[in-house]
Parts: sequence; C-alpha cells; structure tokens
Amino acid sequence: MERRFRHELKYICSRAELEIIKSRIKHIAKSDSHVSEDGNYLIRSIYFDDYYNSSFYNNESGVDSREKWRIRSYNCDKTRINLECKMKEHGMIHKEVCELSFEQYLRITANDRLDINGDNAPLLNKFLTLRETKLLRPVVIVQYRRFPYICKEGNVRITFDCDIATSTDICNFFDSGMSTRPVMPNGMQLLEVKYDEFLPDCIYQTVQLKNMEQTTFSKYFLCRKFSTRTGGTFR
Repeated sequence: MERRFRHELKYICSRAELEIIKSRIKHIAKSDSHVSEDGNYLIRSIYFDDYYNSSFYNNESGVDSREKWRIRSYNCDKTRINLECKMKEHGMIHKEVCELSFEQYLRITANDRLDINGDNAPLLNKFLTLRETKLLRPVVIVQYRRFPYICKEGNVRITFDCDIATSTDICNFFDSGMSTRPVMPNGMQLLEVKYDEFLPDCIYQTVQLKNMEQTTFSKYFLCRKFSTRTGGTFR
C-alpha cells in the first residue's frame, strides 16, 4: 500500500492564545469523539532509540527521511495500546499504527523475546526486527493533555497539546501518579495542524494570531534533552 504523507504545521502559543483559538475553532470543527467531558484525553508515549541514539541525533541535525518508534496509550488505559512508527520526509509526515496486547507491551518494554511470525501485524514484525538488529530500547516517556478537533474538509486535524512533560520511569508507564517533569516554559503550549492536500482558508485564518510563529518543534527531541539517557553511550 502506498504511503500517504500529510502536511504538519506547529506553533508555540501561550495559554491565552490557545484559549482564543479554541473559542474560534469550535465553530468550524468538531471535537474528536474519544475525548472526555472536558474535551481532552491524556497521551503518554514511550519512545525508542538505538544503540547510537540515531533518532535523537537525526532529529537534532534535521536529517530528512527519518522515523520515530513509540508505544502510545490514552488515559492510562491498558486495553488500548498502540505501536506506532512516525515517518517524516520533505517536511511531511506519515504514521503507521498497530494494536498491542498488554502482554506484548510488557515483553517489549522488558526486552523479552517476541517471535517474528505471520500472526503478528507487519508493523510489529518490522519493529521486532529493528529491535534485534539496531538494539532499539525504550529511552523516554512523553506526556501531554490533548484537545483535538477534526474538520472533514481537507481532512484536517487541529490539536492543542498542553502541559507537556517527560519521564524515564518506564516501569510505571500506566501509573496515573507517575512522576513527570515539565519541559515547556511556564504557560506555553503547542498547537498542531495536520492536513492532506489543502488547508481550508477558514482553518488557516482561525489559527493565525499576531505573535505566533511556525516552528519545527519536536516533543520527543525536547523531552530527550531533559532526559538523563541522552548521549553517545547507550544506557
């Protein structure tokens, strides 16, 4: 199947700017069906890197055609666990996803052996191969609270990612009380806009504020910088 890449725009904004845009966007886009009554959900992701920290350094250098591997959960729900590979080429993104059982999650994070076989999703088999050949290991947790909106025209997804924090406490990934460390300046949040071929003018105009500038911000990269595991030696 041909990979379908999407555009991705990112903006750093203050809490006040975020609230202004949220008040505008709700009139032209619908909230994601998976959100709570407060209009959001908690996202936690365990990111993986190899022996040489290639993902971190490729991100730092802006290497084109790169990928990140992660395990993602929503609201600390052990029944909804995804293995994801996010690819970036020429400034555009593509994400592949497959579900993991809780047992598979435990064995992957404990570095226990999992067989590569035809019963697995192809994405899982690719990950397991890379785990053996490139020594992929869990390196950092990224956590934030997401307020997502969807617009069918242009297949647009607008997300407000708040309270971005990091942790290296992999063993307590599903613990609601897991210790985390904020990584953003006080009050600053992230706005992301993803779309296919075109971005409707109404969406573009809605997310534009005078002091906001587009950025290449990476939550993973920033959280790795705060992590004690970043460096030339794999630990």
